[in-house]
Amino acid sequence: ESPSVINWDALRAAAAGAAPFPHLIAADVLTPELADSVSRDFPQIDNPGSFPCETLQYGPAFARLLQDIRGEKMRDLVAEKFAMDLARSKTMVTVRGRCRQTDGKIHTDSKGKLVTVLIYMNDSWESPEGRLRLLNGPGDLNDYFAEAPPSRGAMVAFACVPNAWHGHSGFCGQRRAVQLNWVAGEKYLRRERRRHMVSAAVKKIRAAVFPAAGPKNNAASH
Repeated sequence: ESPSVINWDALRAAAAGAAPFPHLIAADVLTPELADSVSRDFPQIDNPGSFPCETLQYGPAFARLLQDIRGEKMRDLVAEKFAMDLARSKTMVTVRGRCRQTDGKIHTDSKGKLVTVLIYMNDSWESPEGRLRLLNGPGDLNDYFAEAPPSRGAMVAFACVPNAWHGHSGFCGQRRAVQLNWVAGEKYLRRERRRHMVSAAVKKIRAAVFPAAGPKNNAASH
């Protein structure tokens, strides 16, 4: 079996916070020796929006990342951090490669999601824009209690509770992220997968026909 690309020691050492909603921010969650390979094997995504990993092509190191984050070890570690029972939940993974200026609006994730995990894959991040903020409420992007730059190996996780407000300031350009969700059940998973698959197909067609326009429905990015 190939070695894990997740730095489990770094993830275990990250402290979870409970207020105003359960959350965790960690750095360097990719195994240092394998981080370059994961970055190199990241799928080529030329359009903004979320894409199901099933619709993308990628290399073996990125495939191992997907295997690791979907596994019981990741599930049990996050469940312990947040004192949640995720044993009967299902996993869903989507990938982003690019961001529009209009993305990142303040939002909470849908009710069928139990936990959101974001792993960022940008080699560095110097811009003050595009940094995910965990917010005290829905009214002001500057009213935040934690902020994470989307640099390579950074991870943000939070429970998808009603007050889990988050967002980021406008940024246009490459902003690579893997989003893992544990969801409430098979019915929700099937519906979301179908929605994402249709959306991904529409984005590709729209980008081919109207390359300057891009997709219209992705304001709630992470």
